[in-house]
Amino acid sequence: MSSAERLPWIAEDPVSKRLLEIARKVSEASTTLLITGESGTGKDHFARLVHELGPRRDAPFLKIDCASLPPHLVESELFGHERGAFTGAVERKLGRLEMAGAGTIVLDEVAALDAGGQGKLLRVVQERVFERLGGTESLRIEARLMALTNANLQAAVAAGRFREDLYFRLNVLTIAIPPLRERGADILPLAESLLGTLRMVHGKPNAQLSEATRRMFGAYAWPGNIREMRNVLERAVLFSDGGLLEPGDFPESLRAALGGGVMLGRLRSLEEIEREAIAATLEATRYGISKSAEILGISRKTLLEKRKKFGLK
Repeated sequence: MSSAERLPWIAEDPVSKRLLEIARKVSEASTTLLITGESGTGKDHFARLVHELGPRRDAPFLKIDCASLPPHLVESELFGHERGAFTGAVERKLGRLEMAGAGTIVLDEVAALDAGGQGKLLRVVQERVFERLGGTESLRIEARLMALTNANLQAAVAAGRFREDLYFRLNVLTIAIPPLRERGADILPLAESLLGTLRMVHGKPNAQLSEATRRMFGAYAWPGNIREMRNVLERAVLFSDGGLLEPGDFPESLRAALGGGVMLGRLRSLEEIEREAIAATLEATRYGISKSAEILGISRKTLLEKRKKFGLK
């Protein structure tokens, strides 16, 4: 089985076909790669695709979520530590940089690193060496580095939130993943691919998209991109009887894409519609308050107040 078959990349749209070509070309290099794009566009999937298509495919592929990594654990997670390096370090621990060997290390949401973490990462990218905490031996990095972000790093540099020298070190080769709304020909093939996986996961082999649902999917703007699509499909499959998935099986925010000419389910109050739209947007953005507020067209403060009002987590 080929690498591309092991990790399919839906490429019906010309934009996605071009991305597949780029992945094949850059997979042979060892250059640090910066992958940008909105939340949910498939940046991590693209990083894995590059890894699978290249000569490192049989080596480890390790992903580090910088947004969820506490600042005091950055060094230990990346570099590892020697026994006795700090209280609780009862044995040597290898860090991700060492464990990756000649594979690939993906730094997800690299913009979330604090100033200290950025400084430590700069040396790694610049000199390709590191030491375990409490150790003196300099170890060389063999792995390829990829950094992912949905933030505008240039704006973050200008605002003083991201180191300019680190930005230039990461920005050797940048690939922007367009949002799903700009890859229209991919929407239905992607939905069918995701549905195929979800049918197996939830034991509903006969679940299918109705024609009305297919029209709805094609008309919707998908602000949460592929992650939002997977989430709404999973909910629909989970609560369905295993047959046709109709527009009524999906959130009001999607059904609105069909316009007012079709009656879809019972009439709802504005408050119900607002609550559902906010809940769907929060879930699609992994509860990113700033991003959700931007998509909904309201302020962060207003979103927080409405989240509390509607009892949303």
